[in-house]
Amino acid sequence: MRVEIWSDIACPWCYVGKARFEKALDAFPHRDEVEVVHRSFELDPGRAKGDIQPVITMLTKKYGMSEAQAQAGEENLGTQAAAEGLAYRTRDRDHGNTFDMHRLLHLAKERGPQDELIGLFYQANFAEERTVFGDDERLVELAVAAGLDADAARAVLADPTAYADDVRADEREAAELGANGVPFFVLDRTYGVSGAQPAEVFAQALAQAWGERPQLKLIQDEGVDAEACGPDGCAVPQH
Repeated sequence: MRVEIWSDIACPWCYVGKARFEKALDAFPHRDEVEVVHRSFELDPGRAKGDIQPVITMLTKKYGMSEAQAQAGEENLGTQAAAEGLAYRTRDRDHGNTFDMHRLLHLAKERGPQDELIGLFYQANFAEERTVFGDDERLVELAVAAGLDADAARAVLADPTAYADDVRADEREAAELGANGVPFFVLDRTYGVSGAQPAEVFAQALAQAWGERPQLKLIQDEGVDAEACGPDGCAVPQH
C-alpha cells in the first residue's frame, strides 16, 4: 500500500501531522508493506528566495492579526508539538521560500533517503536556532546528514531547473485531488485525510484502506496446474 503526503516544510501542522501519522503507522500490523512518499506543496510559492522575515511578522501581515495573537498561536503550536514529543521554538523563527528544499526532497526520493531528509528539514526549521532559509550550505549539511552526496545536493541548488518540474507536477496533482491545504494524506489513491488528525484517525484510515485493497483473481483452467518456476526450481515437462 502506498501513502502519499503532500506537505510544506514551512507548515507547522505538517510537522505535527507527520508525527501523528507515524505513530499510527508504527502500530499498524502491515507497516512493512506500506510505502510512504512525500509530495511537494508550497504555502508561499510566490515568495522570492531572498525574502526572509520573522514568522510573527509574516503572520501579522498575512492574516491581519496582532503580534500578541500571532505569538499566542505559536505558543499553542508549541504545546501541540510537545504532546507528540517534538521540539518547537515558539520565538525567533524565520519564514521564507521552500522551493529549494522541495527540489532536494525529489533528489532524495530518487536516491532513497527522502523521509530522513524531510524529517531533518522539519527539525531544523521548527526546533533549531540556525535558519534553513537563504543558506544553501545549511541545506547541503542537512542533505548529507540524511545520506545524500554533498556534491549532488550542491549541483541541484546551483541549477534552478533541477527537479523544478517534479515540484510543479506534485503541486498540480494536489490541486487536481482537491487539496487546498496541507498536510494532505492520500492512501492508495482511494482515501484522503486532510490536516494533522489524531493518530487514531490515521490508524482507522490505514486499516480501512488496507482492508479494501483489490484482491487478485486468478484465471486458469479448472483443475489444471500450468507449469511454473518457484523457489525449489522449475517444473520439468512431461512427455
